[in-house]
Amino acid sequence: MKVAVIYNKRHVETSDVIDVFGPQTKERYNPKTVEKVAAALEHDGHNVRVVEGNINVAEELGNFMPRVIAGERPGMIFNMAYGIQGQSRYTHIPALLEMLGLPYVGSGPEAHAIALDKVMSKIIFRQHGLPTPQFWVFSNSNENMDDVTYPVIVKPKMEAVSMGLEIVDNQKDLRQAVQFVIENFQQQALAEAFISGREFAVGLLGNGTALEVLPIVEFDLRGDPNTIQTQEDKMAKPLEKICPAKISDELADQMRELACGALGALGIQDFARIDLRMDADGNLYILELNSMASLGATGSYVHAAQVAGYTYTSLVNRMLEVAAMRYFGKSHLEVSEPEDNESAEAKPLRVQVRSHVRSNLTTLSDNLCRMVGINSFVHNTEGVNQLGRWISSRLRQVGFHRQIYPQSEVGNVLYFSNHDAEQNHILLLGHLDTFYSYQDYIPFREERGRFYGSGVAESKGGLATMLAALRALRFTRRFKKVRCGILLTSDNALGGRFSKELVSELAARSGCVVGLKHGDLDGGIVTSCAGRLDFQIELTNIKSVHLTHVPNVIKTISQKVISWQKLTSEEKGILVQPNALEARILYGLAPDYATTSLFVQFKEANQGKDLEKKIRQIAQKGLNSKLQVRIKKGVYRPPVVEGEQSKKFFEHVQKVAKRQEIKVKSVHRLTSSDICYVPEGIPVLEGLGPLGKETHSPSEYILRDSLIDRATILAMVIRLSTDEL
Repeated sequence: MKVAVIYNKRHVETSDVIDVFGPQTKERYNPKTVEKVAAALEHDGHNVRVVEGNINVAEELGNFMPRVIAGERPGMIFNMAYGIQGQSRYTHIPALLEMLGLPYVGSGPEAHAIALDKVMSKIIFRQHGLPTPQFWVFSNSNENMDDVTYPVIVKPKMEAVSMGLEIVDNQKDLRQAVQFVIENFQQQALAEAFISGREFAVGLLGNGTALEVLPIVEFDLRGDPNTIQTQEDKMAKPLEKICPAKISDELADQMRELACGALGALGIQDFARIDLRMDADGNLYILELNSMASLGATGSYVHAAQVAGYTYTSLVNRMLEVAAMRYFGKSHLEVSEPEDNESAEAKPLRVQVRSHVRSNLTTLSDNLCRMVGINSFVHNTEGVNQLGRWISSRLRQVGFHRQIYPQSEVGNVLYFSNHDAEQNHILLLGHLDTFYSYQDYIPFREERGRFYGSGVAESKGGLATMLAALRALRFTRRFKKVRCGILLTSDNALGGRFSKELVSELAARSGCVVGLKHGDLDGGIVTSCAGRLDFQIELTNIKSVHLTHVPNVIKTISQKVISWQKLTSEEKGILVQPNALEARILYGLAPDYATTSLFVQFKEANQGKDLEKKIRQIAQKGLNSKLQVRIKKGVYRPPVVEGEQSKKFFEHVQKVAKRQEIKVKSVHRLTSSDICYVPEGIPVLEGLGPLGKETHSPSEYILRDSLIDRATILAMVIRLSTDEL
């Protein structure tokens, strides 16, 4: 099942709001906890994406979640978002999800609104005969407070996690406490009769007749019945938890009954935590209900679940299960089918791989940051070789040995293999170099779920994906039978000038070839791509004291540029585009000159030859002895036409992706790559790197979570390459 985990970053990191509206939330999950939840869901076979709950959340979910109205299997949202700002912030994401028609874990907007409003929830508790301490509500510090009975605990009306708590025992301190709440939380202050005694928490999981009451937690007040825990206390010196609480069965039953009653009274779904106090006479009082009980590893809810026998992973997946059952019934959460040749008892390899990649996402991101941090401009030989050495050390750890093909003009070409046989089952094809010079280099950064930086989509994202896939296969011990080769070239920006013969040779000795460049944002995998031709053309004239009419090179080159552009045909897949134009008229007898560079794309091999002929003809047309033209042919890459073997290979990859509920599609790419040198008849695909865009620009980026999807697909393609395509 596809599961999106939604969370909120700190508000200082969240600039995607139109305007500040109401108090900004001080409650949020540690990103490590969010990743822990995501890893737990991945562990049980779900396809998980972590999404920030900001202004872009609807777009992110629209790109990821299944479209049920189109017949796709429903997904779920695991909501961990406390909201960004304003009143009833717990309700914001659930309300949006209901509008989008996306099922989610946890209570609905109405229940959250009531539970977060401590005054409203206490009124409802009283209406249902549930005991709760006496209370007073103040909108400002100048109100009449004569009827307040002390001591009271003052807190914000609509906050959680013990924010702003203070015990006061006189009117002066009460007014100061009320003023503090109003100024700092921009909401009414609740003054609640303080219950001196023991404190308990009761966790609930499930719905209706399947509701499970977790073991009761008591907080060790260290012999002081007047102890309270503020938010700062919970962070710095949390009270020890006694679970199960050392209480009589009768008292435990009474607490369970109150907890279930509170849950039903407020209309809470799936999970919650109820906080209670018991006075010296044994009277119980419900303090509040937390409709988004914390999943922090040290929190009371997780602690109670672990005492009940849950692991963190099983707890998270049980929460998803109870929500899914509420929406769909049992049939929707079926166990994943085993892979071919696996026993029904074994966890599918794709699940093991995905879980491993997710749990090592930080390492994956760090590796990508490190690679982007190495400026591997094609003519920066030391930078290219530095990147090659760094990758070599990582590949050694997963059982690959290296062969170096030295290059003096560019960095060394590297070939790795994990076997000594002549043939590879699969050849992975990537490159170390980028076209970014020192002036163009853009450092690595993360922003809105995207990774930016020089070469991050064009090459380095694919290299990071490859390392993650290989580590996952090594971890699952399912890599030994695969004969895998990896070729990393160093002249991609030069069209494979030095490495093309090696690419052709190694590809011919491989069962299939996979290119590691970025995939398209819609899941595109390249099954064909355009050919490429580059020309540098220079036009000069001849001057003499005897020549009165000197040809104008600027006029001449401009006319030819227009003629070259007319060769473009969208219908035929042909593009002829001048990239640069420079001209100068010089004084005296020095010849005038004009230069232009032409970039040519074409769909079929015979088009390339024909275009070269026509470009040369246009260059020579109308010239006389007073004008000279020089044409230098640069990069040439033949087009890649989708053959039957490649089509079959894509269908194989599509099947792998479908099992993981990952969208892929076959695309034709206008830019070429080293796969153009793969001999005809060898199954070949490009673009199995992460999803990205804006290559060769300062805005080049990849989608962070696509690293997980693509690493999992790549790992499965590598593993299954031993099968005949």
